[in-house]
Amino acid sequence: QELAENAIPILGKLYRENNCIVTCCDKPMQNVSHLQIISEHKFASDYLGTKISLKDTYPVLLGIFALRDQLNSTRIDIGKLTWKWQQSEGFVNEHHETATMQQISKFLHKELKMQLEREVAQDLPKDVVLYGFGRIGRIVARMLIEKTGGGHKMLLRAVVVRNKKIDGDLEKRAQLLARDSVHGPFDGVIEMNTEKRQLIVNGNVIQFIYANHPSEIDYTAYGINNAVIVDNTGAWRDREGLSEHLKAKGASEVILTAPGKGVPNIVAGVNYHEIDTEKEKIYSAASCTTNAIVPVLKVMHDKFAINHVHCETIHSFTNDQNLIDGMHSKPRRGRSAPMNMVLTNTGAADAVALALPELKGKVSGNAVRVPTPNVSIAILMMNVASVTSKKEVNDYLYKVALNSRQIGFDGTGELVSTDVVGDRHAGVVDADSTIVEVLSKEGESPMSSVIIYTFYDNEAGYSSQLVRVLQRMTGKGLRGEDEVK
Repeated sequence: QELAENAIPILGKLYRENNCIVTCCDKPMQNVSHLQIISEHKFASDYLGTKISLKDTYPVLLGIFALRDQLNSTRIDIGKLTWKWQQSEGFVNEHHETATMQQISKFLHKELKMQLEREVAQDLPKDVVLYGFGRIGRIVARMLIEKTGGGHKMLLRAVVVRNKKIDGDLEKRAQLLARDSVHGPFDGVIEMNTEKRQLIVNGNVIQFIYANHPSEIDYTAYGINNAVIVDNTGAWRDREGLSEHLKAKGASEVILTAPGKGVPNIVAGVNYHEIDTEKEKIYSAASCTTNAIVPVLKVMHDKFAINHVHCETIHSFTNDQNLIDGMHSKPRRGRSAPMNMVLTNTGAADAVALALPELKGKVSGNAVRVPTPNVSIAILMMNVASVTSKKEVNDYLYKVALNSRQIGFDGTGELVSTDVVGDRHAGVVDADSTIVEVLSKEGESPMSSVIIYTFYDNEAGYSSQLVRVLQRMTGKGLRGEDEVK
């Protein structure tokens, strides 16, 4: 407990002064209590399969703090880093009886070489505007506000909503931001300036703009310039429609929170290389399901060579469905969402090829909407050109997950959907459910059937992926966040 309490001010300085984000097996270490820090070490021990205590991580944290001026805008997972330290020659036992800070420093210089050597541009903050304030819009707002204090330099400056005459509109939107039935209360303070149509959230002024079309808006009138517009309405999904945003004064780039037509579809951690805002101003962050499955498919294809994959998605209902039976433009979706399992189609299969061209023509998919408000599961049924086993597949995915922001891993055999609420991975592999069967006989071309179950928070997980793409688009990405491999 004493070590956890001592760690808090160190973690706080790293965050506030250096924008150095420290996690423990992807669990937050900053802006949390000492009891939560202790709990996260228990999680890390379970996750890594070996004891990770504060006695182990604290000296490593001190080593990181000593290098803080070289680690600006960096993400470091101290749980995974300490696990690597335990495997190194400098580590002798859990009490560090022979390990000196000099040895730890030498280890950190080797493991963090890329982060230490990469230059960080010292430029101005980037303005961000949310066009729409629905489920994804509000979660992204929470995440952007959360990151503002760490010097991420992406500032949520405005929210655009439809120009409807609703009494108490701003107050209602403030309450929706403050309270969420799935994700719980907002961690902070929200104040209102109804005269200026502003919310002041944790000291950050967010202007609410009421408009029915991008052409009606002059962002510069609110002091907003060169802003990236995050369209989470889905009203426009092709280049022509999304280009309307760029006609508004003060807008410089656009990203859509749905699959886009005729524009680059970016899955964070997979095809970052397609982002070039000098040449392209319009992007899509694909769909929640695409983000959940593409990282897993990429690494599986890299290792085992996928011949074909069918993705069956068990997806929570969304506000596109009816609460009770009624008319709907799409088949079956008019039936009551809380009462039915509803078969529907998914565009995720086609979208996979936009991020992974090597799988074009090799992916099929379908979906079932089920009566849960959040968290979905993708069942990936693959035919691969390799002879493999459940152990080899899981060991490989576990190794990938240790160095990935996109792929989470659970080997407990006890994971259920509510455990994944708020998880910021694109997807979490449920290793206990993996099924592998060798299909080829001796003398035949190698072939196996592999089935992988991936849970994903279709709201928070997807929003986290979107924010990662935003960071790359705006040049505000953290060192240490590269493509999954």
